[in-house]
Amino acid sequence: MLKHHKKIEKNSILLLIFTVLVISVGGIVEILPLFRMETTIEPVKGVRPYSPLELAGYKIYIREGCYNCHSQQIRPLRDEVERYGHYSLAAESMYDFPFQWGSKRTGPDLARVGGKYSDEWHVQHLTHPQDLVPESIMPGYKHLAHRGADLDTIAEDMKVLRTIGVPYSDDMIKNARRDAYAQAADESDYHDGLEERYPKAVYRNFDGEVTTTEMDALVAYLQILGTLAELKNYHSAPTTMEASND
Repeated sequence: MLKHHKKIEKNSILLLIFTVLVISVGGIVEILPLFRMETTIEPVKGVRPYSPLELAGYKIYIREGCYNCHSQQIRPLRDEVERYGHYSLAAESMYDFPFQWGSKRTGPDLARVGGKYSDEWHVQHLTHPQDLVPESIMPGYKHLAHRGADLDTIAEDMKVLRTIGVPYSDDMIKNARRDAYAQAADESDYHDGLEERYPKAVYRNFDGEVTTTEMDALVAYLQILGTLAELKNYHSAPTTMEASND
């Protein structure tokens, strides 16, 4: 066996052929099963598509470039978990096109910001960040409170997302515009069917304005981040340092 091995080592062409062959076999063994799977993402109970108002807020979040300074990915490291909460799961971003994991944190991670602050805090922070965080370099977004949310085309957006795998039903799309306005309204009469279509949806007048504004949509989106997945059956993976100390 050693004799044959020496021959391969001395013949560069033969070594290259066998190297490519071994890598190809290994790659096929690893990759081929993935093509037979419908999804490689482990499903997590509670995760659902965004409601129409949350989807509008998600679009505003992208438009305003929030991802340039805020990530939405908590890594399974002790310092991150202690600061931000349970580490992020792939399933929590499975309906994000594009996902907002990010790689830069000029500001804090927002993966679990939902419910952490009040609506008033978010509105004030978006209007003039330095009022709440004096050292912040974040610009103000007070214009969002003076722009009506564009909800006339939200049903079309949902149709497009459905073609790439987001499970919006015909009923969701049919009621999209109505649901978006209902979520930002105080009157419970408007909420018929909203909770059934979007469990855990936060519905209220987010910014206190009479009209449904872009501020409403963005705050609705922020308030749902990290609140949907039921994480009680998941446990933080040990860090390298923790593992070495065991």
